[in-house]
Amino acid sequence: MCLAVLALGVVTAAPAAADPVSRCTIRDRSLLELSGLAATPAGEVWAMADSGRQVRLHRLDLATCAVVETRTADVDPLDAEDLAIGPDGTFWVSDTGDNNRRRDTVALIAVPARGDARLHRLTYPDGAHDAEAVLVGRDGVPVIVTKDVLGSAGVYRPAGPLAEPGPTALTRVGSVVLPRSDTTGGPIGGLGSSTVTGGATSTDGRVVALRTYTDAWLFRMPEGTSDVVAALDGMPVRVPLPDEPQGEAIAFLPDGTLLSGSETRGLSRGEIRAVPGATGLVPSAAAPTAAAPPDAARSGDGSPGGGPAASPDAVAPERPPEWHPAVIGGAVAVGLLLLGAVAMALHGRRRR
Repeated sequence: MCLAVLALGVVTAAPAAADPVSRCTIRDRSLLELSGLAATPAGEVWAMADSGRQVRLHRLDLATCAVVETRTADVDPLDAEDLAIGPDGTFWVSDTGDNNRRRDTVALIAVPARGDARLHRLTYPDGAHDAEAVLVGRDGVPVIVTKDVLGSAGVYRPAGPLAEPGPTALTRVGSVVLPRSDTTGGPIGGLGSSTVTGGATSTDGRVVALRTYTDAWLFRMPEGTSDVVAALDGMPVRVPLPDEPQGEAIAFLPDGTLLSGSETRGLSRGEIRAVPGATGLVPSAAAPTAAAPPDAARSGDGSPGGGPAASPDAVAPERPPEWHPAVIGGAVAVGLLLLGAVAMALHGRRRR
């Protein structure tokens, strides 16, 4: 299955989302490198840092960002980057960071509500990748999205049931290119607006989010499926998350509020911020939509992407014009003929 690849373009529509509101500032030293957020159906918010020699999950008081409970697992991750909760309450720790792209295997660590943690090693089919986003939908299947500063982000799913400890082969099921935006923030300037640093699925499983250093992009889950890969085939809605020092964490509260979190960077402390009603910004599949242009998002095999069109209030990418190959070829041919004629005229003038 191939995903629709969104053309890089200029975001021109006005934001439909409210500005993020600060809920609390991260002061606990164990979360200064905040990298993953997840929320339970009961509204408990759990956080994870991308450092340390042990899996440590912290439940937070959103009023103060104080740690009120900590769960640990006797597993030493190499570079844990994201956190998700499956439909059965299992925490999924994405040990998939690989800045230098040298790892032979990456891993998913499943931390169930009861019992011991389970380690699942994974192998990519096409070499090492750095990844900071894991998505788990209502089907319980974890999906990894890579972090690529240039080019498209790869989307990978286990080829079969997860072995323990594995490795289990991953299959590349598509790619996503997020448009750059004018939202400020992050450690790498404009490139950070299209670099995937985290992911989340709403509590009801109807909205999937990928975040960058500067924005969250929300996708509607197609009716009749719980496969997050199918959701990524649609047109997303942008929720700006400006001025985060190093935003890598994202989650949904049960009421549809979007939470985002940042690492502390230098003198800029990380915060957890909230955008109320974020899931309501994504039009449902049954909502009336404008007719899509002939060159709308398409899957890798040339078929229509099939995702829902964005609402008029949504912040959607403006696509650059696409030129037909025949037109380009004709223009090149005419240019070559003109150059040939000029060269012949100059040669004849020199002979005279």
